[in-house]
Amino acid sequence: MVTAIIRTVTILLLWSGVAQAQSYPEKPIRLVVGFSAGGPTDLPARFIAERLGAALGQRVFVENRVGAAGQIAAQDVLGRPRDGYSLLLCTHFEAINAAVYKNAPFKLSDLAPISQISRYYYGVAITNELPAQDWESFLAYAKAHPGKLNYGMVGRGSAQELLALELGKLAGVQLTGIAYKGGAEIINDLLPGRLHLYVAPTLQVLPLHKAGRLRTLAVSSPERLAAAPDIPTLREKGLPFVRFGWLGICGGAGTPQPVIAALNREIAAIVGSPGYRELIESAGSVPVSSTPGELAQILLETYEQSAAISREFGLKLD
Repeated sequence: MVTAIIRTVTILLLWSGVAQAQSYPEKPIRLVVGFSAGGPTDLPARFIAERLGAALGQRVFVENRVGAAGQIAAQDVLGRPRDGYSLLLCTHFEAINAAVYKNAPFKLSDLAPISQISRYYYGVAITNELPAQDWESFLAYAKAHPGKLNYGMVGRGSAQELLALELGKLAGVQLTGIAYKGGAEIINDLLPGRLHLYVAPTLQVLPLHKAGRLRTLAVSSPERLAAAPDIPTLREKGLPFVRFGWLGICGGAGTPQPVIAALNREIAAIVGSPGYRELIESAGSVPVSSTPGELAQILLETYEQSAAISREFGLKLD
């Protein structure tokens, strides 16, 4: 009798999930981005949202919920029903926050990974106001002015802070971090020289580098980027520093699997499209989709790497 009841309940749950997926979506979908409009996370999100909406037959609108290195956006999505109508533009920040903050408001297990949408490298960008034309002259200037140069970071414990701390240690320079709400605000201070350095996703700084509005001294890729063959890698400069970030789409844990599967299928098709590839590759990033399981593994690996860096620099935040 008990076995029969369990079997019946299981069948009903599966039928309910399938039925929900067949009718999904019945209303507009929110895609929440934890960083500023116009930034390196926002641009791919808006491309995905527009085309995902067209594929699903319902509007997908981007909502920027800026602050706390992406935590406000994550909490917003995780505080909504886990039904596929509130999605998160998830990044390595979710794993970093879980690793760095003592009382992080969520765990990785609270997320339902759907698909990765890109991988990107970082550029070491400086203001044109500094009298440094290349990596070597920047190091010489920084060492001659210890502690006088500052760098931008998207909140304490952010990827930009971890990367700058690592890079400063490897290069032997002292830098002072300044926290901002988002990358756009950092750029606004970097261009006129109120800020000196920004270890930023190439998607954000390469267009400005090519326009001559800032200098990108080196990139964190294993080899020079096709989109910027003039910029050397940090590895070329003698630093064993190859780092990348990533973007993905997540829901909240408990989102019905048929809904996740439907979203994964449509997102993968968009990521493989020529238009998306052109947008991403033009700024030195790599368009790449994944299965939900593969994205879950990427989240775990990012968490473990961030936890190790946090321990090294004593960066456990309240």
